[in-house]
Amino acid sequence: MPMPSHATATVKVVFVAIVLSDLSNIKKTVLPGKMDVQHSDESSCDSLEDISDSDSDFEVQLKSMKRRKPTTALLGLQSSKRPKRNAAHAIVSPSPSTTATSTPPACSTQPSPPVLGKSSRRASPRSGRKRGVNQSTSVGDMYEAVKSGKSAMVAVVDEWLDSYKQDREAGILELINFVIQCCGCKGVVSREMFDSMQNAEIISTLTKEFNEDSSSYPLCSPGPQWRKFRAGLCEFVHVLVHSCQNSLLYDEYLFPSLLALLTGLSDSQVRAFRHTSSLIAMKLMTAIAQVAVVVFAQLKTTQRRYDVEKSKSAELRASERVEELQATISELQERQEELVSVMNATFRGVFVHRYRDRVAEIRAVCIEELGMWLRENPVNFLNDGYLKYLGWTLHDKQASVRLKCVRALQGLYKEEDLIGRLELFTSRFKERMLGMVLDKDPEVSVEAVQLLLLIQQRTEEGLTEEECCQLYPLVFASHRGLASAAGAFLYHKLCSAMGRRSPEEDLGGSRVAFLNLLVSFFIQSEFQEHGAYLVDSLWGVAGSELRDWETMTSLLLQEAGQERGLVDEEEVALIELMMCAVRQAAEGHPPVGRAQGKKILSMKDKKAQAQDKRRITTHFITLLPQLLAKYSADVEKVTRLLKAPLHFDLETYSSTGRLEKYLDLLLAQVCGIVEKHTEADVLEACARVACALCSDRYTFSSRADLAVSQLVDSLADCFSSHFNELLQGTADEDEVYRAATALKKLSAFSRAKDLTAWKLFEPCFQLLKSGVESRDIDKELMVPALNCAAFHTLWEKVQASNSTPTEAEVKRLKKEVRSFCIMCQSCLSAGQPEIRDQAFELLCDLLQVFGMSSVRSQPALQALVHLPSDSLRSDMAAFLLDYVFVDPDDKQLSDEDEAEEESKIATLQQRRNQLAGYCKLVIYEVLDLSSATDVFKYYSKFYKDYGDIIKETLSRTKIISPVQSAKTVCLTLKQLFSGLAPEDWEGEEFGKIRELAKKLAMNFGIDLHRIRKPLVSLHMDGIQFAFRDAAEGEQPPNLLFLEILSEFSFKLIHQDRAQLLAVLRAECPSVAPSWPSLRMYQRSLNSSSSKLREVERSATLSPHSTPVAKRRKTTSQGSVFKAGQKACLESSNIHSNLATPILTSTVEKHPSKQPPITNTSLAVRDNSSIIGEPTSDEDFSEGSLLRRVETTRRTKPVVVHTSPSSEDCDLDSHVTMLSLIEEDDNEDAVEEEIEDFESNSNSDVDAAFTLPSTRRSTSYLEDLFQ
Repeated sequence: MPMPSHATATVKVVFVAIVLSDLSNIKKTVLPGKMDVQHSDESSCDSLEDISDSDSDFEVQLKSMKRRKPTTALLGLQSSKRPKRNAAHAIVSPSPSTTATSTPPACSTQPSPPVLGKSSRRASPRSGRKRGVNQSTSVGDMYEAVKSGKSAMVAVVDEWLDSYKQDREAGILELINFVIQCCGCKGVVSREMFDSMQNAEIISTLTKEFNEDSSSYPLCSPGPQWRKFRAGLCEFVHVLVHSCQNSLLYDEYLFPSLLALLTGLSDSQVRAFRHTSSLIAMKLMTAIAQVAVVVFAQLKTTQRRYDVEKSKSAELRASERVEELQATISELQERQEELVSVMNATFRGVFVHRYRDRVAEIRAVCIEELGMWLRENPVNFLNDGYLKYLGWTLHDKQASVRLKCVRALQGLYKEEDLIGRLELFTSRFKERMLGMVLDKDPEVSVEAVQLLLLIQQRTEEGLTEEECCQLYPLVFASHRGLASAAGAFLYHKLCSAMGRRSPEEDLGGSRVAFLNLLVSFFIQSEFQEHGAYLVDSLWGVAGSELRDWETMTSLLLQEAGQERGLVDEEEVALIELMMCAVRQAAEGHPPVGRAQGKKILSMKDKKAQAQDKRRITTHFITLLPQLLAKYSADVEKVTRLLKAPLHFDLETYSSTGRLEKYLDLLLAQVCGIVEKHTEADVLEACARVACALCSDRYTFSSRADLAVSQLVDSLADCFSSHFNELLQGTADEDEVYRAATALKKLSAFSRAKDLTAWKLFEPCFQLLKSGVESRDIDKELMVPALNCAAFHTLWEKVQASNSTPTEAEVKRLKKEVRSFCIMCQSCLSAGQPEIRDQAFELLCDLLQVFGMSSVRSQPALQALVHLPSDSLRSDMAAFLLDYVFVDPDDKQLSDEDEAEEESKIATLQQRRNQLAGYCKLVIYEVLDLSSATDVFKYYSKFYKDYGDIIKETLSRTKIISPVQSAKTVCLTLKQLFSGLAPEDWEGEEFGKIRELAKKLAMNFGIDLHRIRKPLVSLHMDGIQFAFRDAAEGEQPPNLLFLEILSEFSFKLIHQDRAQLLAVLRAECPSVAPSWPSLRMYQRSLNSSSSKLREVERSATLSPHSTPVAKRRKTTSQGSVFKAGQKACLESSNIHSNLATPILTSTVEKHPSKQPPITNTSLAVRDNSSIIGEPTSDEDFSEGSLLRRVETTRRTKPVVVHTSPSSEDCDLDSHVTMLSLIEEDDNEDAVEEEIEDFESNSNSDVDAAFTLPSTRRSTSYLEDLFQ
């Protein structure tokens, strides 16, 4: 009778088992002891290799491990005296008594969780010898693969997993050394250390062996190579977790051991250990959280299948299927519990302590990964217990941490499914998020605005209108990124309001509605002069609406009574926005103050720009004359409309004959506007358009030149017809008005076009001479006469430079320049400010144009050089003193008409231009360097208003002649000292001179060897002045000047100090040591010299070898350095920029050895200090943090008499040294909850947004000085 197939299989399995058992007994007989171990190891390895090839990856063994814990008696193994914990899951053959229905082979032992003690580190000697040879090489290969980023990370991880499966303790040791090497530590954890030491002891040993000579380590090293290393390390952790997600993630050995090490390293005093381990732990938890999401989804799906199967009737239900699903659910639940346990341990062991670390980079890593957990695994993390950390970190003192926090919140608010669970967080921290739009860091402000836009778009409540009003003004901010973000927010609000008004309008109607809303916002913003910045803010999101010239012009050409007609104020606003959009499209760059450097346009941008320019020209060529005709009587509107032709492609006028008539219409409108208006802005706009049309580049320039010449002829005839009456004084008011009007229009055109053919210099000069002699000065005549005469001479200089003038022409031009300068000098004392201000500005321009530097490249024009006389120099210096360097409370700003803020700003701007004009004369060597003393005297007093101009002048004079510049500084101080009365030598005025000397000394630079000669010359001049006119045996009258001179001593090097001391001894009589001022000056030379030598000695201390001595000497060296640094900073006011020490602790392990830091002032002054964490009973709350935005107003300049004290310098140096911050040592204790986060004023990072300004910008200074 044939045997059934399953019986045959059973017999075969039993037979094979018997044969293998006999062979095993034979081998044991031949080699007892050694072969036993070898057989078990080899069988384990073979079994592991067979199972590792399957997709389950230890899944079968894991299930068996979870279900049963077989005993050695059952498996037929002899229990050894010392458990072999290094072996992998050993798989043995079933006993001969096992039947065919027995379960598959199971693991011999259940892996025990790692214990931080010696018992968990024991291993067989053979295994250690086997892995010890290639361990360092393998670790180095892993490190290089991660560092280079060229190897496939999956292959690197798989190779390590293969070695781990063969010997798990050797594999985990290899992984530990890899982590240590990633920290930048050259130490290695040996097998003996791994077997005999606990984690804390290993970390302590590695800390002592860590290289403290350098503060850099891989994660903080600059360069693309180390950026690749960081990315590779993060990828390695991610791949490792996902490769083990079905097996080793649950073996209760690999990842608990790794996390135990990372937790210990994250608590280290060594920053490299703490930073690297925190990054790995956070990335590890992110990957585990992703695996937990997959497990949760599998559990949910399986549970649903189980419920469906259970719901079936008994006849249709498959009991085996139900049991299988039940087993799968139990297994997935166990996995889920284990993953949650690992995540909780990582969160409490690493994140809770490191999110408030002293190092900002570590805090940023924690917050960034927390955002990933909240977004990817909301089931376990998206609750108030985890969200509160994001809310608290919004108050962090470092911008990088706040930035990561805001970006993490953006990721949450982008997910519509998560919005409902963020309601409590939004209500608690909305006020803080609103305040962050005025953050000191612009990047944080940009991200905060984008976050609020997401809240407005995604949440039901959104933002109230009052809260939105805090964001609207940001469209006028000077930072372009912030303004663009605010522009996107404004665009969304306008579109939402437009949608509520007209939900079903066509495209044209929606554009009209959008423009109406935008115009209304622009009017209500009260920043009508900054329309270009509003357009630039909206350009990225509303470019199509702002380029809709057709809709804009159709609205402007409609009458006010029509359906869509605009009122007068709306027309002004729309024209301003339209012209700003025209400029933005034609020029392709943002307005002044928003440019982030020179941007080179790509070919695509240039093509779009050319296309926009053609569209502008095509559209406005035909409609601009109509718009000018309609608004020709309105000054504001016509001035703005006249900017359009400057952005035309003017060649279009000559492209077709039919467009020439529009050129004639435009010229007719321009001439008509000139005849109607007398305002300077309108006349200047007309002159610019006329000059552009008259350019020789265009074929139609003759037609435009003819029209302009006819206009100038009519104006010159009008002025000439009344000229004799004006000279004789017989002209009535109407004649004076007509002559003044004609002269003003001629003055406007002379700025843009050469009018020398009309010979206006002579009549204008006679008119000026008559007014000055008769003292009957009319500013309406004198100011345009000054302009016409000045521009006539300037145009003649241009003609002389472009041709070869005759000797008679040169002599005549030089006579005109000399006569006009004398006339302007006489006008400097005029009672009317308009006349004297214009005369001073024209004098500065004329003297520079006809100075020596302007004709160096043209020797033939040397005869035209005109140098100012001594009386003119004196009068110009007196003008600065009387009308530029005056306090705002003087009579210039005391009248009611000039008390408004705009008037003050305009007056200040004019004074800045006048001061810049005078400084240019010094820089271009028209005036001697000694003339700069009249400017340097007021550097400290008027630093707020003119500090940038004076500082730039100082820098330029040092380029011209460093020694003469230093002597000029000394001369400035000598003049101020000589002007003091003896009774003021001990008063406030003397203190102001010392404060000025301190500010001037700071401008000499930090290269002491480069400034040696200028400083020595300054001290020599000062010493000679101090001992001048000294009587025999008496104190010199100027000896007190040495106290002022001592402010420059800290910049001297040792050799120069010795030289000056020798000069001082030669000058001093025998009774000199009793004079206090002399002793102070000597002390400034001697003390600074000795302290500098002490700093040099401390800087040359050799590095130490032993870690214990290294720590002691680090402290002593720091104290020695602080002493030298304190001395140096006491006189230099320059804070040292020391590298951050490696040992920056966050946890004090032994409070009994060193008390916790309680000095709150250190925490306030330290920029990298941690964020505080007050405690309360509530779990989730935030205190109110009101943002105070102060209106910046110009006030009276205040002279600051304080300087950084030695205590401050010492404090700063102390803060940068090694310090310990106490934390709770009890890791098992439940963390106290935090309620209200109250940030003090020092941690406030807000700054009011500023309107675009060119006052202190580099480009503006270049315009002033070039």
